[in-house]
Amino acid sequence: MSTTTPDNAAYGGPSLRSGIDTLRSRWGWIVAVGVLISLCGLIALGSVVMATAVSVTVVGFMMVVSGAIEMAHGFASKSWGRFFLWILLGALYALAGVFAIMNPLLAASVLTLMLGAGLVASGIVRIILAFQMKEGAPWGWVALSGLVTLLLGGMILAHWPVSSLYVLGMFLGIDLIFAGTGWIAMGMALRRRT
Repeated sequence: MSTTTPDNAAYGGPSLRSGIDTLRSRWGWIVAVGVLISLCGLIALGSVVMATAVSVTVVGFMMVVSGAIEMAHGFASKSWGRFFLWILLGALYALAGVFAIMNPLLAASVLTLMLGAGLVASGIVRIILAFQMKEGAPWGWVALSGLVTLLLGGMILAHWPVSSLYVLGMFLGIDLIFAGTGWIAMGMALRRRT
């Protein structure tokens, strides 16, 4: 006869139920975080150009830090070939980060062009894959998803370089609103369980 409790039956550790019980008492904080994240999303949508510039600047700082870490890894390498490759890779990464920090709107233009091209390519591949799916598979949904992605990428590219001023900030704002809404929904669901 097993001595494990239903809470610990599956994995031998704390269960999902005990984790949810811990979060129940903090549902108010979870809702507050969701509201704050959603407000940040609304602020980003209210000033998409500023949100674009800020997000590219933050990415630039992360690239500089990553480049420095890669160069430090290169100095720790034992062979000369790896040393030069890591140093070169880290230096290029840090240089691109400095470029993004110094001129975030120009960097946003390059990133938006890459985003639009990536969405177009992804949409085309999804449409091709949808028509190669077997009968009974949800090929229609995959094709629709590919068409929407293709159209979104086409719209971004059709309005480029002007679209680079607002696309990244708009995507950031929308993402923050959805993330905040998810936190709010989770907090309210925890409140109902108390």
